[in-house]
Amino acid sequence: MSLKKRNYQYVGLLYVLPWVVGLLVFQFYPFLSSFYYSFTDFNMVSAPTFVGLDNYKKILTDDPGFLQALKVTTIYVLMAVPVKLAFALFIALILSAKLRGINFFRTMYYLPSILGGSVAISVLWRFLFMKDGVVNGMTGALGLPAVDWLGDPDIALYTLGMLSVWQFGSSMVLFLAGLKQIPGDLYEAGAIDGASKTRLFFTITVPLLTPIVLFNLIMQMVNAFQEFTGAFVITNGGPMKSTYLYALKLYEEAFTFFKMGYASALSWVLFVIIMIVTAVIFKSSTYWVHYEDGGKGK
Repeated sequence: MSLKKRNYQYVGLLYVLPWVVGLLVFQFYPFLSSFYYSFTDFNMVSAPTFVGLDNYKKILTDDPGFLQALKVTTIYVLMAVPVKLAFALFIALILSAKLRGINFFRTMYYLPSILGGSVAISVLWRFLFMKDGVVNGMTGALGLPAVDWLGDPDIALYTLGMLSVWQFGSSMVLFLAGLKQIPGDLYEAGAIDGASKTRLFFTITVPLLTPIVLFNLIMQMVNAFQEFTGAFVITNGGPMKSTYLYALKLYEEAFTFFKMGYASALSWVLFVIIMIVTAVIFKSSTYWVHYEDGGKGK
């Protein structure tokens, strides 16, 4: 290898060095540290004390808050993720049309995915859905009764889920890219055979989009299991812990009760749950994910 090529390699390593340092310091080290702390009693003030599996035993056998948080989070994931993906696909179908100024509308529909996870948007969402907020003001003008969107335990979680659905932009962009890759000849052949638009959608569009559905499903599922900002800012887990998501439980144990060891154990339980759900989705993809070469997911 010439000296010039070797120098180019060193320059390349120098460019990626900040990312490598950031990965090791801010991700890999905390990842391993949390695993160690999950076996300790650690309050961030005194030195951690090794307690073995006590934290995990308490989580699984003696913590009603864990079961409540897991139940609420599971409902949230099952509700928010499918609706979000369906809505993203619906908007992608609309935005795939060849219309003048369509790029402007694509940008406008993508913006919520950039802004939706911020504290400011969560505060805005809370004001919109307060009992005397904008939404009830609009429905009241139509003669409809006011709804306690955030104060009713039966609907508070679904109101919170609507914020997640509103952040459909990233999934929509991927669906839009997938729609652009579907050959138009397939639709023309189907139309010649007399297939309706509905049949074309379910026999051509949906099967060819299933690899993107798989990717979006996994990514949105992981994000939904870790949802925190909305539940913390909008409802703080209420009313009656109906929006008490898992990440809120973890935050409470770590920064309210200063049980950092216990919170680390909770985070690893969540990690295992997400890995199991991801494995199940990948396993099931063998039966419903189709590729252009006619094969199925493996």
